[in-house]
Amino acid sequence: VSIRMENTGDAIPQEYLERVFDRFFRVDPSRQRSSEGTGLGLAITKSIVIAHGGTISVASAGAVTTFTIRLPRAP
Repeated sequence: VSIRMENTGDAIPQEYLERVFDRFFRVDPSRQRSSEGTGLGLAITKSIVIAHGGTISVASAGAVTTFTIRLPRAP
């Protein structure tokens, strides 16, 4: 099973793509839209996906960032 989500907005620089799954990581903390958020959401998502035997990846080009989750089919 594959789930793909696209988000429009600022691109994520290539050198930060894999780090977006690190706990508390923010690409540019000085440009946060609000003081909300802790930088944990993607780390938690990755942990859940891995616990279910899946993978999560991210790609960013132009103004579109795409997250892809792949999970094994249930028997």
